[in-house]
Amino acid sequence: IALKNTQDLHIPWPPEYYSCLVRDLEILGWNKVAYVDTGLATIKLKAEDSCGRQHLITLKLNAKYPTEPPDCLVDFPVQFAVSWMPQNSLTDIYNQFLAALESLKEFWDVMDEIDGKTWVLEPENPARAATTRRIAIGTNVSVNIEVDPRHPNMLPECYFLGADHVVNPLRMKLNNNMHLWDPEISLLQNLKDLLEIDFPSRAVIEKSDFAKDCGICYAYRLNGTTPDQVCDDPRCGQPFHQTCLYEWLQGLPSSRQSFNVIFGECPYCNKVRESNENE
Repeated sequence: IALKNTQDLHIPWPPEYYSCLVRDLEILGWNKVAYVDTGLATIKLKAEDSCGRQHLITLKLNAKYPTEPPDCLVDFPVQFAVSWMPQNSLTDIYNQFLAALESLKEFWDVMDEIDGKTWVLEPENPARAATTRRIAIGTNVSVNIEVDPRHPNMLPECYFLGADHVVNPLRMKLNNNMHLWDPEISLLQNLKDLLEIDFPSRAVIEKSDFAKDCGICYAYRLNGTTPDQVCDDPRCGQPFHQTCLYEWLQGLPSSRQSFNVIFGECPYCNKVRESNENE
């Protein structure tokens, strides 16, 4: 019973694995190694792209290295596939990693400009692989964009969040000005031109001006999400989490439901509004 429950029993890896791996690490350069586990099975290599951004690649090796390539884990918005031959080494993987970093340079330039010059509501701490940003436009009004990492300067998918009387004019401007999109200028500047707005500056406005708590649970973050529903009445404009609003409307006797959409009164101003269970 003790033998069956022992996790440490395993066939030792061949000595050739360790000698080959250490030789490859010495050729690559220990200055590029960020981490090595005690079993020499997991290695993290660090690199800097041409813009000075720091990146890591995690290598998970098996006993058949170098006949079989290691599993490579990266924080990329696209798949990273390693080209490997039995005579290859860690240096070949590292060079492919560097080439992939440069191919994604424009994408990260675009996302860094958005993160640095606007108030991003979500994600709170975006990973390098994140292709979406929810950008504050005004109080309880924002736009969620999905950027194509292979074509970062093209028009992204845009989804507006907020009350209809504020969001509808923005949708119309986007549709009417779509032909003005210029891939030669930055994505952020294009959005400003098409929507005919200036995004609130991080230098003069605090994030708390946009981060309004949900009117039902009185919290800003709920299970990692922020309020994304807003009462359509201009005199109210109270924000809610979608899940909070749906549960609230479900409990009202006056609410009515059509498939997965429920209609009921705003908890604050009694204006009839709707909530989608899977929105």
